[in-house]
Amino acid sequence: PDFVRIPGERYSFESCPLTIDAHDKLNGAVGVNFQILFWITIVELCCAKKVYEWNSLETAGDYGFGVQFLPKDEEGQKQMRLKELKNGRLAM
Repeated sequence: PDFVRIPGERYSFESCPLTIDAHDKLNGAVGVNFQILFWITIVELCCAKKVYEWNSLETAGDYGFGVQFLPKDEEGQKQMRLKELKNGRLAM
């Protein structure tokens, strides 16, 4: 929408009256899109190391959040993971 703008004179309403033109201005060498992609790359590289250390696809994306809510026994943990997997598939 036209009411959402990035701060700065380069991206003001006067220099860029149309939203579609703002896209072209953001794609410069040091534009905002470059900064967004740079920080996403940094985060992905930090997380990718953890996935490759485990050497298993079944734990990809498991960052240890919510471990305290898992059941204490191994069978209960497998059952909870299966429920989460089915819930994710249903949501897709």
